[in-house]
Amino acid sequence: MISRETIDKVFETARVEEVIGDFVQLKRAGSNYKGLSPFSDERSPSFMVSPVKQIWKDFSSGKGGSVVTFLMEHEHFTYPEAIRFLAKKYNIEIEETETSQEDKIEANEKESMYLVSEFAKTYFQETLLNSEEGKAIGLTYFKERGFTNQTIAKFGLGYSPEIWDAFTKEALSKGYQLEFLEKVGLTITREDGKHFDRFKGRVMFPIQSLSGRNLGFGGRILTNDKKAAKYLNSPESEIYHKSKVLYGIFHAKQAIAKQNNCYLVEGYTDVIQLHQAGIENVVASSGTALTADQIRLINRLTKNITVLFDGDAAGLRASIRGIDLILEEGMNVKVCTFPDGDDPDSFARKNSYEDLVFYLENNAKDFIQFKASLLMNEAQNDPIKKADLIRDMVVSISKIPDRIKREVYIQECASIMDISEQVLQNTLAQLVQKDISEAGKKLKQEQKAFEVVKDDIQVSRDRVDIVYELERKIIEMLLLYGSLKADFEDYILRANDDGEMVEEKEINTTRVFERIFLSLHEDEVELANPMFKEIYNDLIAYYNQNENFNIEHYLMQLSPEHSEMVTDILMLEEKELLHNWEAKQIYVKKKTENVGQYVSETIISLREYLINKLIMDMMNNFTKEEEESDLEELKSTINDYNKLKVNLTNKIGRIRSTYL
Repeated sequence: MISRETIDKVFETARVEEVIGDFVQLKRAGSNYKGLSPFSDERSPSFMVSPVKQIWKDFSSGKGGSVVTFLMEHEHFTYPEAIRFLAKKYNIEIEETETSQEDKIEANEKESMYLVSEFAKTYFQETLLNSEEGKAIGLTYFKERGFTNQTIAKFGLGYSPEIWDAFTKEALSKGYQLEFLEKVGLTITREDGKHFDRFKGRVMFPIQSLSGRNLGFGGRILTNDKKAAKYLNSPESEIYHKSKVLYGIFHAKQAIAKQNNCYLVEGYTDVIQLHQAGIENVVASSGTALTADQIRLINRLTKNITVLFDGDAAGLRASIRGIDLILEEGMNVKVCTFPDGDDPDSFARKNSYEDLVFYLENNAKDFIQFKASLLMNEAQNDPIKKADLIRDMVVSISKIPDRIKREVYIQECASIMDISEQVLQNTLAQLVQKDISEAGKKLKQEQKAFEVVKDDIQVSRDRVDIVYELERKIIEMLLLYGSLKADFEDYILRANDDGEMVEEKEINTTRVFERIFLSLHEDEVELANPMFKEIYNDLIAYYNQNENFNIEHYLMQLSPEHSEMVTDILMLEEKELLHNWEAKQIYVKKKTENVGQYVSETIISLREYLINKLIMDMMNNFTKEEEESDLEELKSTINDYNKLKVNLTNKIGRIRSTYL
């Protein structure tokens, strides 16, 4: 197990904005950063990172926490994996304590699959570099493709021997279970119980996640076996979903964000060759049809995609269908084709970095220009084909969510195709209306189910849990201001010169957590919500043991459930930054301007509510059969509580702020 000293050092060193910045494109928003949610499909940023508090919050999905919880949520790391990932990133040496047998057994299934996949990557690479067969066949092939030793090592390229069960035997001998070898698709077991390697006799391309975890493999056969597929990918598994993965994304992510553009190609070697040539912001769909999930993966890093096609005209017509999908996701798309006979791989080998950059910059066309140049050759002088071409282009434009962009593209299309804008606008309007109509039909089909949900929501709104909201405010105050000193108004009964008892205002300065604790303890109030109660007790204990509140240190000791709740509360104020109110000349009052008022009115409001509830409970529990004396006693008790309530109400009136 990882030692506590190592974990503490990781938390002290890791910067949440740096780590999350590797996965999400962040922009400065005051003292914080904001970006698009990596957990949901959205076009307006609802993801907030606080460098000061060292926490993050995704307001679209409700997730939040520390730098470690981000890696656990986004990359599906276990806690130890996240710590190891951060230790590696910040060059922190990991100190291990002895791992018990129970800890080994508890390793979850998904983690076992990752470990098997990582072992396979190492095995294939060592076979490529150190075995006679690997060097003679696999390494020779990669060298013929022009890959350097550094490139081979960087992309983890390997070779699987031309022996039916070479890898499986080695994995089993190292203690890896056959169950997980099968689940990741590295081993296939026949009905007779014999097993063999899926990638026998192939050069291997490891497929990595955004964070660099090995998910699966692509294998290319080098013989002329017509019965075998040229390329073979790992099957779908719990860790590998090909529709959600882009080859090369791990090596390209920083360059994509920096260049604010992503080059999209088709094959593994296209990615590797361009990367080796110096074009690092490149990924591949690995030969599969482009999917919305893959586009959203790019969207986390940039809004701009340049699709690179080879000069094969026959394949271009089918390939441009993916452009509409890119447009539909609100992305900006350009297209660049290479001369006949060339693909990104071969063109990169023939040209220097400077020539390659020059070509890509000067030959990348807007998708409208590209479609027009590609399809006009087919239309030639045929008016019917030309009309179909124009409609095809307008269909693509209709996929764009942004109305201003649609307008600009309509103007450009009218100019290129020599047709009036009005005709194109009418056609566009028909297509958009058709989409709206279809969406309306779908909405009606879901309406009945929605009405039931809506009714439930309305009932929930009508029954706002006031205690929950007030208790949540108490936790918020402890988290945000617990260690601060603030002025509090107290009203003390004192005898005046005439011997009459009158209230006098007294200002007392104390730490917020002490004031909250004493106020609740004085009234013997316990928080009703179990989670709030646990967090409250933890916080009071923490403040009694520590002079200052360190959010990173505090979050380390929380369960994931408590961590999410705490982060949600801490980041609530930061959510206002997403709306940019000040730019709209709306100024949100900060609670720090008068913490004492905020604390006092919240506690008094809770006391007032509890008194009301107590009175109602007493009245509801009283039965007609009880003695008349009991009734008089009840009236007297209720009268006393009402006097206390009036007194509390007056206090709230005196210290009323604008927060409740």
